[in-house]
Order: sequence, then C-alpha cells, then structure tokens
Amino acid sequence: MIKVYVDGASAGNPGKMGIGYVVYKDKVLLKKKSVYLGIGTNNFAEYCALIAALIEVLALGERVCEVYTDSKLLCEQIRGNFKVKSKSIYPLFILLKEAVEKFHSFKIIYTPREKNKEADKLAKQAASFLFYS
Repeated sequence: MIKVYVDGASAGNPGKMGIGYVVYKDKVLLKKKSVYLGIGTNNFAEYCALIAALIEVLALGERVCEVYTDSKLLCEQIRGNFKVKSKSIYPLFILLKEAVEKFHSFKIIYTPREKNKEADKLAKQAASFLFYS
C-alpha cells in the first residue's frame, strides 16, 4: 500500500510558496521532496503538492494509494463535498481529477497537522527559499 503525505505552504497569503510530499510503500520511505513554486496562495500550493505527489506515485507504477493532507479544503473539494469557487484553483482541480482517474483505488484523508509533520516541514522549507534575480 502506498501512503502519501502532502502539504503546501505560503509565507504570506499570497507569498512565497513551497510544497512537500513524502511517499511510503509498506512503511518504507520511497521518496520525499520539497519544491519552491514562486508566489501564490496556500491553497494553490496545497493543490500543487498533491498533483506533484500523484505524478510521482504514477511514475513509480503504482495505481493504489492513500493520501493524507492537513488541508480540509483540499480534502473536501476532491471528495466532491465542497465546491471549487476560486478561478485560480479550478484548473488545478480539473488536472487533479484527471490524475485521480488513473488510480484503481484512491483515498484522500484529512489528518491533523501534528500527524503531517514531515510534509509540513518540507513545504515550509521550500517556501522559505531565497530567490535572487
């Protein structure tokens, strides 16, 4: 069983965004990643974190996964319980639904931030990236 922990962060809202995700298979760490995304909102970062993580899982050839997120909004929008009202988030929602369709079994589960510490730390590290032009 693949278990994925995802988080997005922004230093300010909008502000510098970062994502983090951690992928486990049968409790063995397969991948962890932290990526700076530029300027945007926390919700945008949350969506990007999940999209990036699912691309990673699909690239590993896996088609069954559980995703854990501390974003209630992301979780409930993907489950279809909350509408997507943001025009900037809607395209990400559509892409995410396309990715989810590639899985034989997909669950997204809300988890408190305290149980998502590793992904949270990675996302915050990425959001604190110093960009020099």
